[in-house]
Amino acid sequence: MKVSTVSAHHVRAVLLGGERRGVAPAPLLARAGLPSELLGDAHARVPAEQFGQLVRLLWAILDDELIGFGAAPSKVGTFAMMGHAVVHGSRDLREALRRSQAFYALFPSGPRFRLVEPGGGDEARMEFDVAGYDDPLHFGAESTVLVAHRFASWLIRRRIGLRRVEFAYPEPRHAQEYVLLFGAPCVFGARRTAAVFDRADLDEPVLRDAAALRLFLRRAPVDVFVCADYGSTVTGRVRHLMGGALPAGPVPTPEELADRLSVSPQTLRRRLAAEGTTYQRLRDQVRRDHALAELAGGRVSIELLSRRLGFSEPSAFHRAFRRWTGETPRAYRARGG
Repeated sequence: MKVSTVSAHHVRAVLLGGERRGVAPAPLLARAGLPSELLGDAHARVPAEQFGQLVRLLWAILDDELIGFGAAPSKVGTFAMMGHAVVHGSRDLREALRRSQAFYALFPSGPRFRLVEPGGGDEARMEFDVAGYDDPLHFGAESTVLVAHRFASWLIRRRIGLRRVEFAYPEPRHAQEYVLLFGAPCVFGARRTAAVFDRADLDEPVLRDAAALRLFLRRAPVDVFVCADYGSTVTGRVRHLMGGALPAGPVPTPEELADRLSVSPQTLRRRLAAEGTTYQRLRDQVRRDHALAELAGGRVSIELLSRRLGFSEPSAFHRAFRRWTGETPRAYRARGG
């Protein structure tokens, strides 16, 4: 789903960053073509282009790409220089992310992150250090994770399917926006803030150059808040559709997925096979990721979770969870994920 509007909550969060630096909100809203009345409407949404204009105005006024949320300003142009360091000579996504990590480590205020590849697993994650953010509405943390994910996807011309996103703060009132922004299970109250994805994605080649980077920067930050597919694989689209169905309903059947993608079930099966996967394997991954997210968050009972995930009985869920993780659901929950 393409998100072409932004919640008024995020408008309020951005304005807070300016207000704390003495920038009055009303003139900013007027210059961005936004009505001041929207701040009183909890359900209002604004066009992404106008939200982008608001952010660009604050960048120019504050000379701070973190718009007041970081421990210290990150001067305008810092991200662009990181982008140039990454697109020139990075062979694959792994090298690109490591270069980005090393670049931001040069600055005391970050934003800092580290690429982690746990031994023996098929996951990788970007872990973000947002402990020093002055970020009561969580916009700084959200946008840091979002920018990293979208930029990484842009580098390889394919939306990276997130297995889950973890946030080291309680679930906020606007948590429904996270589904639109990240398209993946979100864990709140986690031990760290991190984006978790397939380790194999790190082997993908970097397909962008300096000319493409200039266009990306010219469009920033609009394209960060608009979900671009970047030529998504069928696997990524199917996993996104499956993940979006949970926990409100069961994982869609192959026939339902084929209908959503406007292809026949046979064509869908062939395309997944060409990408080295199957419906059953993807369903297993999506169930696993939702189980890990729910158990780490401690939000539902194990019995209810097994029903939500479509298992016939809790014992079937226990067997599957042991196969996925090597431990029981209760043991996983007890150690906090």
